[in-house]
Amino acid sequence: MPQGNVQQLCESAWGKLKENISIIETFLNHYSLTLLVEGQGEEMELFYRGFLSDLRQLLVFSEECYEKLGIVLRRGTFDEESAEKVLYRVYHDCVNRFFYPKNESYSEDGRYAYTGQDAIRFRKKPTRPLRDVVMNITRAFEELRDELTYYESEYLTQLRIHRNKAQ
Repeated sequence: MPQGNVQQLCESAWGKLKENISIIETFLNHYSLTLLVEGQGEEMELFYRGFLSDLRQLLVFSEECYEKLGIVLRRGTFDEESAEKVLYRVYHDCVNRFFYPKNESYSEDGRYAYTGQDAIRFRKKPTRPLRDVVMNITRAFEELRDELTYYESEYLTQLRIHRNKAQ
């Protein structure tokens, strides 16, 4: 992939992660498990507990990738190899973690992706703030997934080819 494209992808991913980090941090700073559950029962408590766990993990990985992208972008000379490694991490640690949460509080239903309706479906009916935080970060993760699909398979293939040539 041409260096200019890789640098643009890094800048785009950096900006999207920055925005999503802010949204997630604001939510986590304002809502606790106790506040979300308030009289909804044990089943909903387990749902919210899993959701908050997934959201905290997503925040940690997003912050880590955001920082690494910042380092790559601030270097005097742009290091394409380092940038591609970080973009690979963004795809696998952030995008995949968003679309495939460990606790499966929500999932993406592809049947709705092209209808103009929300493609995210929750396992249980969440409170409005919880629903809003997911919907507010969905678009950026969808865009990152579209921009970085190359790193799902092609990047690994290129690494294998490069390693085989080196041996």
